[in-house]
Parts: sequence; structure tokens; C-alpha cells
Amino acid sequence: MKKNLVVIALLLVFAVSATSAHAGPAKRRMHRQHERIAEGVKSGELTHKEASELREDQRGIREERRDFKANDGKIDAGEHAKLAHDQNVESRKIHRLKHNGRRRN
Repeated sequence: MKKNLVVIALLLVFAVSATSAHAGPAKRRMHRQHERIAEGVKSGELTHKEASELREDQRGIREERRDFKANDGKIDAGEHAKLAHDQNVESRKIHRLKHNGRRRN
């Protein structure tokens, strides 16, 4: 009985890790940028208004990705490049707002 539970637990851990490994670099990057925004709010580096603006920008990129995928079920090279460019712009914006000297009270 204990062996079965251990095997099931290991299979669940493997399945979860395999799923996250297939999330793709674009999704992982979006997740990481969301974490950077949350860290900025927690540390006081971002005001709530700045964080809201950044989250709205991220939401727009997610919607753009969803639209690209809805067209034919795939994201082609040009669409990947557009999403990567948008994420680069947002990454620089996150950095700029986190280091602009404004502090949340």
C-alpha cells in the first residue's frame, strides 16, 4: 500500500514538472515579469498606479498572444518576434519604473 502511494506521488510530481517544462519560454517570461511587478510592489519600488499600468500592459500582451493563437492554432515566427519585442519593451519599462525613485508609502 505504501509503495503504491509513493509511486503515485512520484508520478504526480513528474507530471507537474513535465507540464511546467512545456509551458514554453513566452509563458515563463510572462510569469517572471508578473513576479517582478509583484516584487516591486512588495518592496515599495513600484507605486500601485505603476503596477496597475504594468499589469494592464501584460494583459494586452497575453490577449495579443491569444489572438495570434486563435487565428490558426499556432504562433508563427513573425508573431513570436512581435511578442518577444513587446516583452522586451515591457521588461525595460518594469526596470525603469522600479528604479525611478518613486516609493510607495
